Amino acid sequence: MEHYSIGIDLGGTKILIALVNRETGEVLAHVKKKTKKEKGSQNIIRKMLEGIEELMTSSGKKFNEISSIGVGAAGQIDRKNGIIIAAPNLDCFNLDIKKILSDKFDIPVFVGNDVEIAAIGEQKFGAGKDCDDFVCVFVGTGVGSSVIKKGEIIYGATGTAGEIGHIIVDLNGRQCACGAHGCLEAYASRSAIEKRIEGALKKGRKSAILDYLEPGKSITSSMIQKSIEREDELVLQCVTEASEYLSGGLASIINFINPKLIILGGGLIEAVDYFYQKTIKKARSKSLPVPAEKILFKKAMLGDYSGVIGAAFLEDRKL
Repeated sequence: MEHYSIGIDLGGTKILIALVNRETGEVLAHVKKKTKKEKGSQNIIRKMLEGIEELMTSSGKKFNEISSIGVGAAGQIDRKNGIIIAAPNLDCFNLDIKKILSDKFDIPVFVGNDVEIAAIGEQKFGAGKDCDDFVCVFVGTGVGSSVIKKGEIIYGATGTAGEIGHIIVDLNGRQCACGAHGCLEAYASRSAIEKRIEGALKKGRKSAILDYLEPGKSITSSMIQKSIEREDELVLQCVTEASEYLSGGLASIINFINPKLIILGGGLIEAVDYFYQKTIKKARSKSLPVPAEKILFKKAMLGDYSGVIGAAFLEDRKL
């Protein structure tokens, strides 16, 4: 008998909701909702509930066939109680997502961090399938990571282990969405690159990215890639700077945790190979010699589905 779960990946720009076969990891149906222009708890909940209803209608499944709903959110999570404590990129704080969804659908609900669920997905069916010692780093609206040791996720004393995006790379640096200054996320994320490009454009810098950028629209990873293909000086400068910072963060992981493998994923990694290649090359050069020689790098294999597949297996984790 087949078993199904609903996996939800709640990110800074989109909510991806999928019906997942728990035997095979196959995504049978999915619904995508944009979140960037409509952040805040009420809008997030509304879009999530709408998306789940749409998913069930399109898949033809009934709620009594679903074993669980798993949610991964970009932020700090109270996993035991299923509460999103703080997700600054979503403007969500102290959101009792477990109660809301379980009350609505009468199905067990499990909540985790967005990179945690991506790591679970990659561990079960992707780039980490044959490795029990790796770190998963995803670069998108923010920069997040999850640490796997002996096949288990390391949560830390307060459940916030793996917040690589909030290691301090400049004591007096840029303000991060979390409120602190100098966080890696403020330098190496796609949104950080976007801000750097937009700032330069406002000062009159010319760039090929203007050929793809519509008024009121955000800069995407695809636009960045197209501009790099045209060897645009401004975009290359901003992406190279971001890779310098991210490589420093990865070198810190290599030196401190000494994993066998680092899996890199997220929209920027997937779309912009220049960024990926530049980052891993520099990460090796900045690490201690022995771990630098041994460390393996892989791109996430499941693409957009890493998170939703992993979320479908949150009910199996050990807290």
